[in-house]
Amino acid sequence: MKTILLIGKMNELIKDVNNYLKKYFTVQLCADNTNNAMGMVKVVEPDLIIISLVGLYDVDSSLFEKLNAGFADIPVLTIGTESEIRTLSDFYNRDQFENLIRPIDNSAVFEAVCKRLGLNGKELPVKETAIVDSRKKILVVDDNAATLRNIKNMLEDKYNITLANSGMKAMTSIGKSRPDVVLLDYEMPVCDGRQTLEMIRADEELSSIPVIFLTSVNDRKHIESVLRLRPAGYLLKPAIPDTLISAIEKALL
Repeated sequence: MKTILLIGKMNELIKDVNNYLKKYFTVQLCADNTNNAMGMVKVVEPDLIIISLVGLYDVDSSLFEKLNAGFADIPVLTIGTESEIRTLSDFYNRDQFENLIRPIDNSAVFEAVCKRLGLNGKELPVKETAIVDSRKKILVVDDNAATLRNIKNMLEDKYNITLANSGMKAMTSIGKSRPDVVLLDYEMPVCDGRQTLEMIRADEELSSIPVIFLTSVNDRKHIESVLRLRPAGYLLKPAIPDTLISAIEKALL
């Protein structure tokens, strides 16, 4: 099944497009931040990217430049008015980029997606929604895209994996769907592992979620500071599959 990365402010347009497309594709949402978006592109490896320009009156063109420079093979559809795309007009001269003038029906967005992916929309099956994934939910939090991808590959056959590339995104993810275990990078910019764990522990409804720290620093002082937070586990990077699974199973007891 094709994967679409949907980038933009969380508004009605994004919600409507997401609800329509997720019936046919795997859709991953991402905030309208260049660094976050580029990180998600590396992790998700989408077949197509959609960028909503709603509310982005001062669009950061660096996102378009980086997508063109590093991921020119991924088609990019934007949804915006003629005034919203004016500062980005140079990019639409390149085959990678195409704008869909809004207002636009979800069915028209779907048709444009299928066209860019070379699919026949009439033949696409609707995703089964009645199937419930009964596997334990593991939230992996790390600011390094390669680490997220590697851990996902290690665990996705056994667990239901969700990824977050920052502490704040982890909290947003937890609010939407409570995980059974959190694998948390200790060293992250802005909101590090300690701060993220403190936020989890501060919420009575979330405080019992087991948190396993992952860290690349192994000096005694650092280890002691981590253990004082009383995590459910503490593992050094790079993670070893058997050791990681063993720690998760122990935390689930």
